[in-house]
Amino acid sequence: MFKLGLLAILLHDTGYLKTRDDIEGTGAKYTLIHVNGSAEFAATLLGEKGYTQKDIAAVQNMIRCTGVNVDLAALRFHDELERTVGYALGTADLLGQMAAPDYVEKLPILYQEFAESERFNAGNKVPRAVFSSAQDLIQKTPTFWRKYVMPRVEKDFQGLYRYLCQPYPDGSSYFLDCIKANIERVGRQLSTSAV
Repeated sequence: MFKLGLLAILLHDTGYLKTRDDIEGTGAKYTLIHVNGSAEFAATLLGEKGYTQKDIAAVQNMIRCTGVNVDLAALRFHDELERTVGYALGTADLLGQMAAPDYVEKLPILYQEFAESERFNAGNKVPRAVFSSAQDLIQKTPTFWRKYVMPRVEKDFQGLYRYLCQPYPDGSSYFLDCIKANIERVGRQLSTSAV
């Protein structure tokens, strides 16, 4: 299961990859559909490498845990260990991105990725991003943290982030501290731009 978890970690964003004949736009156009693309890529690659269907399905389940709109209850995990590894990947994906030192500076680029994906997927039955501009994304970031990410990692992903707290389980969390600092930076940026 550790090995399958590592494979899921390595493959979870491969849905952004473009094929050689895909010359339009960037891989960001796949932002809104990259999780399924990553699961498909994993199935192809691992199938070619001789992995069993059960192992491939496990890696795909773990990858799907990184989807913002995924219904976790609909995922058919084989056992609790597989579920836990998937939830750990989902937790790491959310917290790692938001805790990055350059997260606030990259929010306008993230908006551009969403915008490219919206254009690429126009007319398809794909969940839409809900941002009208980079400024709108920045303004919604603190709410995204409070109303989506924290409940997701705390409740849905069973608070696995606590295993990284020093001391365990109620000590300081490096990732949460970094995210809180980033959210404070967003707040300062918003208050400065409102003046």
